[in-house]
Amino acid sequence: MKPVDKYCEFFASLTPQFKDETFYEVFAPDAVFEDPFQRVCTIEDITTVFRHMYTTLNNPKFIIKESMSHENSGYIRWEFVYDTNRFEGVSHVVFNDEGLVVSHRDFWDAASNVYETIPLLGAILRLIKHKIKAS
Repeated sequence: MKPVDKYCEFFASLTPQFKDETFYEVFAPDAVFEDPFQRVCTIEDITTVFRHMYTTLNNPKFIIKESMSHENSGYIRWEFVYDTNRFEGVSHVVFNDEGLVVSHRDFWDAASNVYETIPLLGAILRLIKHKIKAS
C-alpha cells in the first residue's frame, strides 16, 4: 500500500474517540502540520490540533474524494463535514523513507468556510466578495 493510501485511510477512519497513539503510526516525530489557521511542528502538537477539532465540533468527519502521489509526496482532495457544514480542501503531504508524514499542508477557503459564518465579519466579507464580482 502506498503511503498516501495509508494516510487517506487514517483520515477517513478518524472519530472523536481516536487514540493519540494512532498518530505515531502515520506521522514522523518532527512532522509539520499547516492549515490556514496554524502551523505546528511536532507530532504531539498535531495530535492536540485534531483533539481540539474533534472535541469542539459536532460529528466531524473527513470524506476522501481523491488522492494521487508521486515518489515521496501526495495530494488528497477531501471534504470535511460537521454539524450541517461541509467544505472541500486539498492537502499536500510529504512522506519520509519509512512512509511517515513529515509535512502536511492544507489548502482551503477559510473566508467562505469559517469567517463568513461569523455574523458581523461574515456580512462584511460577503459584501466585499459581491463588490469584487460586480467589478
